[in-house]
Amino acid sequence: ARHKLARWHGEAGDAAGAAAAHADVFAEHERVLGPDHPDTLDARGSLAFWRGEAGDAAGAAAAFADLLEDVLRVLGPDHPDTLTARSNLARWRREAGDAAGAAAAHAEVLADRERVLGPDHPQTLDARAHLARSRGEAGDAAGAAAAYAEVLADRERVLGPDHHATLSTRNNLATWQGKAGDAAGAAAAYEDLLEDVLRVLGPDHPGTLAVRNNVARCRGEAGDAAGAAAAHEDLLEDVLRVLGPDHPRTLTTRNNLARWREQASAAGVNRSTDP
Repeated sequence: ARHKLARWHGEAGDAAGAAAAHADVFAEHERVLGPDHPDTLDARGSLAFWRGEAGDAAGAAAAFADLLEDVLRVLGPDHPDTLTARSNLARWRREAGDAAGAAAAHAEVLADRERVLGPDHPQTLDARAHLARSRGEAGDAAGAAAAYAEVLADRERVLGPDHHATLSTRNNLATWQGKAGDAAGAAAAYEDLLEDVLRVLGPDHPGTLAVRNNVARCRGEAGDAAGAAAAHEDLLEDVLRVLGPDHPRTLTTRNNLARWREQASAAGVNRSTDP
């Protein structure tokens, strides 16, 4: 129950509170079960994860590096939890700024997951998605988009078109399409995705709100700053209602609204002063 409560803190937007709660869960598990019990190791992983989500990416990477030593010793190199620890270590290395190192690590995790779990296992598909993102953040946006397109095809085949991981892959593919220079393709992909997340997830799901943010951003980047501002204004009302005023995504939405209002105002001034 305490573990679920700790996770709830994070899902409600309180990453620091989740990290503190998971620290208590880990301490209790270590005292009652011992340091090498699988539940204790799992609690350490949750603590490290939320430490990263709270802003300490380097600390999360260091914690996962320490955890990996112990899960290798206790569970062995091919245990799914060991592979997950390696994946999380690579992820937080990327978040801490080492995208190239993370890409290399994710490639190694992918090879082992394909060998141990098979090519169609959901965690293998996860590894391919992590590798795609790391490639993009290491500077290869076109390669990331191509890799996400391949992951999408397999997730649609294995998981179905409405699975949350499939929808997430479509969002990431659109993102890297845009970063690779295909702004129109990205905008169209986000619009199509929004229809499906509204149908599958509902209007108040955080994933739906995130896609609406991306649609609004694309409108602004296509030159419609006023339209982007209006879309962000509508989005802010729903984010406030669903997530509350203190959620990090609410702050981000406020900042985006201010940005596009400013750009819309500047565009209006420029038009009024054109000869």
